Amino acid sequence: MMPVKYHEGKFPPQSMDWQRLIPFLGPAAASLARYDGMLAAIPNPEVLLSPLTTQEAVLSSRIEGTQATMGEVLEFEAGHEPVSNERREDIHEILNYRAAMKRAEDLLKVLPFSLRVIREAHVVLLEGVRGQNKAPGEFRRIPNWIGPPGCTMENSHYIPVSAEKLPEFMGKWESFVYAPYPDVLVQLALMHAEFEALHPFLDGNGRLGRMMIPLYLWQRGMIQRPMFYISAYFEAHRDQYYDRLLAVSRDDDWTGWCEFFLAAIKIQAEDNLKKAQDILKLYEEMKNRIPQLTHSQFAIRALDWLFSQPIFNRSAFIDSSEIPKPTAHRILSVLEENNILKVLVPGSGRRSAVLVFPKLLNIAEGKEIV
Repeated sequence: MMPVKYHEGKFPPQSMDWQRLIPFLGPAAASLARYDGMLAAIPNPEVLLSPLTTQEAVLSSRIEGTQATMGEVLEFEAGHEPVSNERREDIHEILNYRAAMKRAEDLLKVLPFSLRVIREAHVVLLEGVRGQNKAPGEFRRIPNWIGPPGCTMENSHYIPVSAEKLPEFMGKWESFVYAPYPDVLVQLALMHAEFEALHPFLDGNGRLGRMMIPLYLWQRGMIQRPMFYISAYFEAHRDQYYDRLLAVSRDDDWTGWCEFFLAAIKIQAEDNLKKAQDILKLYEEMKNRIPQLTHSQFAIRALDWLFSQPIFNRSAFIDSSEIPKPTAHRILSVLEENNILKVLVPGSGRRSAVLVFPKLLNIAEGKEIV
């Protein structure tokens, strides 16, 4: 079978079947608005939703083949060594995803959504990991193709635009970012598909394309913060995700892709809302319970630490939570005795124990894992 090639001159599409999209537009926008209302109501969402931010980095990276879990990422941050060098590489890629997202967010506070922001995020994404030799921050100057590992261009699945034409097409893409368009969510769907079709970098295109989704929703005022977690849907429907993207270049089927994308927005907005509600409910429950159990003026500070780091090193908590050390020791002991915290990795010699806040981790994962 011949590889599909980039379909030049078809972006942005001149005609869309809006009649087919109408049933998807209202529900997607309504679900997103409900989630945004919850996002606006959460005190300190950067802390409370930080496990969901990590989980998004895990799932977006998993679509590209990494195997590390959120638990392994958080254990690594707590000082627990991964089981293999390959897992360590996976974890670094996931941590880079989170850091690249933060870099883009910081830039977008002073710059428009642009190729400059994307390039700078790409530098952070590839820093010190498997793709670090693949021109971080630079659009590719050589051909690229997508297919099974080790395949040639001739037996690949897809061949993006040539490197010579890439600057021209990326310029058109950037112009479309703020061009007037009938619907922001459809505009974002088209942007994501075109970015993946162009495949402007030698590595990291998929992760960057997914990273753009919450950033663009935030920049266009659809959500209060760039905290929208879509990769769970794409990962669960990975074959359909790739097929719909490929059908854009193969069949000019932009409408079919937009239907898939809008369904993803709706379902993930509902899932994000449920998880955010559950996290806030847990926070309120613990805001009452932990002070009652510890009788400490530092109870809420300890609580905020647990939400920002649901897996953590006992010594790190004692040393950097800004709670007096004897009090920090006592708080941890009380929380363990009452099964709010569990020992994940026992201490050994000079190595401190790794603790976990199971209820929060299970909400973020969407299943009971601890």
